[in-house]
Amino acid sequence: MAQYSLTTPLTNEDTKKLKAGDKVLLNGVIYTARDAAHKRLVELLEKGEDLPFDIEGSVIYFVGPTPPKPNEPIGSAGPTTSYRMDSYSPTMLKHGSKGMIGKGKRDQAVKDACVEYGGVYFGATGGAGALLGKKILSAEVIAYPELGPEAVRKLVVKDFPVTVINDTYGDDLYQMGREQYEVKD
Repeated sequence: MAQYSLTTPLTNEDTKKLKAGDKVLLNGVIYTARDAAHKRLVELLEKGEDLPFDIEGSVIYFVGPTPPKPNEPIGSAGPTTSYRMDSYSPTMLKHGSKGMIGKGKRDQAVKDACVEYGGVYFGATGGAGALLGKKILSAEVIAYPELGPEAVRKLVVKDFPVTVINDTYGDDLYQMGREQYEVKD
C-alpha cells in the first residue's frame, strides 16, 4: 500500500493511481455536504442548474462540524456515516466529483459509479474529529446556511489524512480486510 499527497481538484490521473488501502494526505479545497445538502445538490444537477461550487474534480466530505472555538476556523470535524449519501453519490460522480470522504461501507451502486466515473471513496477516522479539525485551515459556508452544521462549506485543508476504501478498480478495503481472515475450504 502506497502513500500519496494530492492537491484538489483531483483528476482521473490522480484517482487511477490510487488503490484500496493507500494512505493519502489531501491538500487544497474540499467541500462539506451531508444528506440534506446532497438532496438539494442532486436536484440542481437533475434540473441542469449550476451547483454553488465547481463539481469538476471536487472532493466532498460527509461532515457536520461543531462550532469553532475563538480564533479557530472550525470545531470538531469528524466524518459521518456515508451510507446516507449512497442514493446521491453516483449522480455526483457522474457530474464530475472525484472523491468522497466519510466512514463506513458504501453500497454496490456507489462502488460501480467509482469504477465508471473514476471516483474514489476515502475513509476518515471516526472519533478523531478534533484532530481532523486541526487539518482545516479555513471554513466558509457557501450554500444552505439554514442547514446549520449540514450547510455546504468550502474548506481549505493541509495534509488531511484519509485512506482509500473504494478505488476506481472496484476494490473495497473493508471486503479485502475480511477476506484475509475468513476460513477457506
